[in-house]
Amino acid sequence: MNIGVFASGRGSNFQAILSAIERGILPARVTVLLSNKIDAGAFEIANAYSLPTVHLSQKQFADEALYAAAMLEVLRSHNVELIALAGYLKKIPTIVVREFRDRILNIHPALLPSFGGQGMYGHHVHEAVLASGVKLSGATVHLVDEEYDRGPIVLQRTVAVDELDTPETLAAKVLKVEHEIYPLALKAFAENRATIHGRSVWIH
Repeated sequence: MNIGVFASGRGSNFQAILSAIERGILPARVTVLLSNKIDAGAFEIANAYSLPTVHLSQKQFADEALYAAAMLEVLRSHNVELIALAGYLKKIPTIVVREFRDRILNIHPALLPSFGGQGMYGHHVHEAVLASGVKLSGATVHLVDEEYDRGPIVLQRTVAVDELDTPETLAAKVLKVEHEIYPLALKAFAENRATIHGRSVWIH
């Protein structure tokens, strides 16, 4: 399966995906890395693997329709079959979501449906988790739809929230789990072992 990875930051989940492919865990290949940030660290990872890269930002276009058309052209030209959002901080245009319905996955650093939505990313999530007093957090892989963090849940794994946790220590624990479950979720889709029934996704 050909995967297109979208990343806005350093690309640690992107690296986890590539490592899973190298180890033979994930039967897929990354055909393009797309980022909205010209200085994204993920570009360095892609360059190290000699992978095609594209910088694409809505600021480059007069309206969303042109932006979405350009994104679709990138995906088609690189034969992308599945999109993996790996720390991508921009909303995917509706037309792209519809074109790739049930073929866009995202990793979120909390147990959705809690602590999701617009503005809930990175340290904002972990600060909110700690402020809430919950005793469990974790990571969620979900399908992407037209709303932030509302698509059907594919995989989740928990971590304990400890009394002395800070946003930084909690983030480190959650990130370790992200790197474990994201390749597994992608593997299920690559091997056609994921069944979608409405809002329920089951892996066989």
